[in-house]
Amino acid sequence: MQFMGIIHPTSSADLGQPSFSAVLELFKPITWFPPMWAFACGVVASGASVSDHWLLAVIGIALAGPMVCATSQAVNDWFDRHVDAINEPNRPIPSGRIPGRWGLYIALGWTVVSLLVATALGPWGFGAAALGLLLAWAYSMPPIRLKQNGWLGNAACGLSYEGLAWITGAAVMAGGAFPETRSVVLALLYSLGAHGIMTLNDFKSIKGDSVMGVRSLPVQLGPQRAAFTACLVMALPQIAVISLLGLWQLPLHALGVFVLLLAQFALMAWFLKKPVDRALYYSGFGVPLFVLGMMVSAFGLRSLQATAGLGG
Repeated sequence: MQFMGIIHPTSSADLGQPSFSAVLELFKPITWFPPMWAFACGVVASGASVSDHWLLAVIGIALAGPMVCATSQAVNDWFDRHVDAINEPNRPIPSGRIPGRWGLYIALGWTVVSLLVATALGPWGFGAAALGLLLAWAYSMPPIRLKQNGWLGNAACGLSYEGLAWITGAAVMAGGAFPETRSVVLALLYSLGAHGIMTLNDFKSIKGDSVMGVRSLPVQLGPQRAAFTACLVMALPQIAVISLLGLWQLPLHALGVFVLLLAQFALMAWFLKKPVDRALYYSGFGVPLFVLGMMVSAFGLRSLQATAGLGG
């Protein structure tokens, strides 16, 4: 009956109101970290003085996480409520803790609030937030529903969570100027790597995705091939980053990313033996190494900016 109530969300449950804890769970604070971290990487890579622009940095980090990312989680859970009723029935919407159409109302309302906050960051910040929100809705909402195809959906998430956030942080700190080319290149490479991270997240939903026709990579390729693909997609961009850092005369930063990648290789070998059972654990231990490499790379660009400033 609960599942049927989700399929027909105009039931009398609309009269109820969700609790604050249910809404917070809907927003999934644990997912805010990647875009907040990526925005911070952009701030660091810009070479700008954080003390001179600290308020912009704080607003940008808040916009990336508790605003835009939280909105994306609400949007996704609303349009995934049927799948979640199979995979994770205890989530706020399928469990009824967020009743009726409240999930949709929250997603719409937080979209508007996010855009209002984004105006404080000028044209770059507002445009990036608008694009991020557009991708969030396109990812989940029919008929576009990019997540129906794991290749497209994961690409949209990777771009929004990592590349767009990084580039926006760099642009905002530069007073709205387009970021340096090297910063954009690193942002895009880490966006590509994040495609693999998104694949890891799909392993927990294989059953529901198969039933509901969501063609995630574990469903399309099978768990073993999808796991190998995720690892490859995460590793290759980092190899490119290491090469570029060396080319840019940043040997210590290149070494730092290389060491982090070696640790990931060890975890990948362990993960590939039992991908369905170990995907969640690999996400918990391998992904932090990936994002640490992002910050190491950002500090490398910052050191180049400082050297150029001294040279000037």
